[in-house]
Order: sequence, then structure tokens, then C-alpha cells
Amino acid sequence: MSFFMNSKCYYFAIHLIPILPMKIYKDFTFEAAHFLPAVPEGHKCRRLHGHSYKIRLWVEGQPDVLTGWIMDFGDVKAAFKPFLDLLDHNYLNDIDGLENPTSEQLSIWIWNKVKPELPELSDVEVAETCTSGCIYSGH
Repeated sequence: MSFFMNSKCYYFAIHLIPILPMKIYKDFTFEAAHFLPAVPEGHKCRRLHGHSYKIRLWVEGQPDVLTGWIMDFGDVKAAFKPFLDLLDHNYLNDIDGLENPTSEQLSIWIWNKVKPELPELSDVEVAETCTSGCIYSGH
């Protein structure tokens, strides 16, 4: 079924075929310093250093019939903002739960903070360099 609203020709389609779940993502960046206390002495990551982190939050769901989207990207941004503010331009080792702030631990920390605010969250992707990162799916 389809219909037009007013003379502005807003078009909406209602499909009889079920739409399979899809994923959307929103990217964030922040700068932070850390060191990894659990790696062996002499390892370069045991020294204090910093990264330009890239975080990608994935949300899974079905597109709404009327809006056509799974979620407003602004809602994803709002859910992550308080935690992004904690991370950006800070020393990660000083943040509760990030005493050993590997990419893996950071992705779990983000999941645990954001998931209660954003139940549709399906994956947290953390990249500490342009070639290295991890994906956590909360399972």
C-alpha cells in the first residue's frame, strides 16, 4: 500500500514482505594517552603513548515503515556523548574499568556503558591506529 500526503508528494510504502534486520553505524573519534601495564617489560606499548582512536557503534534493527530508518543517528550520538567526553583528551588508565586499556578492554567498557542507553547496540568497533582494532559484539 502506498499513499501521498498533501501536495508535497511525501511517499511511503508499506511492504507485505518482511524486512530483514539491518545495521547502521555512527563513527566517533577521540584522542587519548595510555600504557599497557600487562605487557612484558621493554614492549613499546608498556611506555606511555597516545592514539587517535576511532570508535564505530553499530545498531541493529528493522527500518521503520514511516521514517525508513532504524534510528536517528542523533540518538546514537546522544547515547555515547557522556562516555566520549570521559575518554577524549584523557589518560585512559585513570578511568575506572580501564586500568589495562587495550582496544579489547576499551570496546567492552564502551559496550557496558552504552548498551543500557542504547538497547539496539549490536557491535562496538575500536581502532587505535588506521590498521589495528577490534570488534566486540557483546556475546
